[in-house]
Amino acid sequence: MSLPFVLLQMRPEQDAREGELASVRRASGLGDRIVARSADREELAPDFADGLGGVVVGGSPYSVSDPDEAKSRGQRLAERQLAALAERALERGIPVFFTCFGIGVLTLVLGGVVDRTHPEPVSAAESRLTAAGRADPIAGALPDRFTALTGHKESAPEPPPGAVLLATNDASPVQLYRAASILASQFHPEPTTDDFIRRAGIYQRHGYFPPEEYEAIAADLRAATVTEPQRLLRRFAEVADRRDA
Repeated sequence: MSLPFVLLQMRPEQDAREGELASVRRASGLGDRIVARSADREELAPDFADGLGGVVVGGSPYSVSDPDEAKSRGQRLAERQLAALAERALERGIPVFFTCFGIGVLTLVLGGVVDRTHPEPVSAAESRLTAAGRADPIAGALPDRFTALTGHKESAPEPPPGAVLLATNDASPVQLYRAASILASQFHPEPTTDDFIRRAGIYQRHGYFPPEEYEAIAADLRAATVTEPQRLLRRFAEVADRRDA
């Protein structure tokens, strides 16, 4: 029997949530088998992931390095529930793929550091696999060098304790890592360039870039070819399904 998957979302903007879900459904090949839950709006049962094929943790305009006093109730709820999910996945071997904001939460759970020493422009940037990445059952779906969509205010300056670095780039050294059954990416594995342009439009006044630069950023993204990262989500789903067979 094919088990369902869940996309955990933390985007306050409804159009961004809908776009992210559509991108994840397409990139993963899961279609309607993956349904959205809201980590920032609903209380999740501690064991909600136990009967699932896997969990994909989506992105967010939140940053874990935001001052505590600036964090909304929704952000605090999301951080608490993602941390609980990470701990349960590590304990029980649940397949989880943390992306974007989620990698920050996971890094802190593992005892690592998240700061703003390596911010990334909104762009299509080249990353490269490490030797461990080439050998990884999921990251190995990527070529040695690949272009991925990035744009973050914060990152981990180095992998957290116990994590295995799978991919890196020159702007932000921790792009992809594994911790037991958990995969975590700094870059966005799910969107096409058109998806990402629409998302950048939604967030053009959130401090990622000056709003007047949006058209130039959109033109640069439109000229880029970004296809490889989506292989990660499809392989993640395939590997998780084999685990449950």
